[in-house]
Amino acid sequence: MTESDTSLRDRLVDAGVDLLAAEGPQALTLREIARRTGVSHGAPRRYFPTHLELLSAIARRGFADLAERVRQALDRETGDARARVAAPARAYLEFALEQPGMYELMFRHDLLESGRLGLRETSLPLFSLLAGLIAAAAPDADAPRVAGALWANLHGLAQLWRWRSLQLATGEEDLAPLLETVLAAHLGPGGGR
Repeated sequence: MTESDTSLRDRLVDAGVDLLAAEGPQALTLREIARRTGVSHGAPRRYFPTHLELLSAIARRGFADLAERVRQALDRETGDARARVAAPARAYLEFALEQPGMYELMFRHDLLESGRLGLRETSLPLFSLLAGLIAAAAPDADAPRVAGALWANLHGLAQLWRWRSLQLATGEEDLAPLLETVLAAHLGPGGGR
């Protein structure tokens, strides 16, 4: 691929990321992404033969952003092992709430099942990191199982919070106490923040 090919490929993904943030997943059409990039509606097919491949490239960008947020959260965290589990959990929830369109796209069933998203390169390293942090915080735990349960709990927490279901059910308007409850459920009681 030439430099101009890479540049246009990246511009198409950039346009998709921007469109997703502005209008949500339903707006991600090849035609609209091409229009926003300033190319013909057939041009994206040169780099992304299927719509699913373009959506996967956009979602990979989201996973890269999430991984960077988690890395930064861990770099800032100076607390104990439990606090080092809480830091990426908070980063995950913040990402989900700040970028709901990207978050939704990243976990779309058809993308995950297609194999085009590259789970080994996107979400599995984050999962392995979480499992490692859990192993350090709770050495007697089955870290991969606890990581899976914690991830599922965080995912549900993010979705229910976005839908305002948790606020209605619990009367809470602050997500932090609910996150602390989730962490306590999976790691045992802790110092909370």
